[in-house]
Amino acid sequence: SQIGTLKENDILVTRFTDTGWTPKFAILSGIVTEYGGILCHAAIVSREYGIPAIVSCHDAMKKIKDGQRITIDGTTGYITIEE
Repeated sequence: SQIGTLKENDILVTRFTDTGWTPKFAILSGIVTEYGGILCHAAIVSREYGIPAIVSCHDAMKKIKDGQRITIDGTTGYITIEE
């Protein structure tokens, strides 16, 4: 419901993505989803756009608050929540 609030260089934190999200991937600097695997939509499309993605991150939406600054490492799967 908040897809329209995404801005350039945001990191999207969501339960999962589907094809409706694809146009927004071009402005994102990363994606974190609560569900998915190496063949889920977020993982595949983020590879195509060359942006990091962390999928299957349990309770990401509870742990990361809207507007909070985070850093993600798509290689290791680590998320750093900045104070």
